[in-house]
Amino acid sequence: MHRLSDELLIESYYKALELNLSQDFIRLIEKEIKRRSLSHKIKVSS
Repeated sequence: MHRLSDELLIESYYKALELNLSQDFIRLIEKEIKRRSLSHKIKVSS
């Protein structure tokens, strides 16, 4: 995930939600979003 641009990471997050992919996968994306301090760009589920 380190190679994804910030924009692509955000797009991937929303696509994963749309496709109802594994919660583990979605949490992995959320963790990377938080690591990059991009949480303000999405609504992270709790």
